Amino acid sequence: MANEKDFLIPFSGLKQGEHQFEYHIEKDFFDLFNYSEFNSTNITVKVKLLKKTTMLELEFSQKGTVNVPCDVTNEDFDLPIEGELKLVVKFGEEFNDENEELLILPYAEYQINVAQYIYEMIALSVPYKRVHPDIADAYELDADEDDDLDFLDSDDLELINEEDLSENELNETEEDSDNNKETDPRWDKLKQLLTDK
Repeated sequence: MANEKDFLIPFSGLKQGEHQFEYHIEKDFFDLFNYSEFNSTNITVKVKLLKKTTMLELEFSQKGTVNVPCDVTNEDFDLPIEGELKLVVKFGEEFNDENEELLILPYAEYQINVAQYIYEMIALSVPYKRVHPDIADAYELDADEDDDLDFLDSDDLELINEEDLSENELNETEEDSDNNKETDPRWDKLKQLLTDK
């Protein structure tokens, strides 16, 4: 069972310089945040902490998989994800986390809880559309016809443009022939009334 205490980094006891931390994130971690979007997770999170005299710099990176249902087939699959997050920690009179990239900790603070930042980084790295890899290629091509053009070379595109032009010419000649057809004389009289005004 994941515990928030596991994600506390006591920076006051660390020497100045770079320090590495690593966490293995499984589904029980998300239970801490009442987040139930994933069936299971297998994610490795690395935190690089650079301690300076007046501030801390943290770089989070994560890579792994989350098991989610496919939006198209509803079949569960392992979706690969990865992401990064940077955080600067400064010290001030009171706690302030209003800025996403800057955290202000009170001067008396001696540790930082990184659980919230890990949670947000992972949750934001999961794409909105979750499509099983077996059908992803076909789904993407159907969803956006412009992607089909990526596979064509310039000769193919010229040929398509020529075909479009000849089709337009054919439509124009059909319209011309429609205009040349004899019309009902009663309509001609009515048209003449409109133009006489």
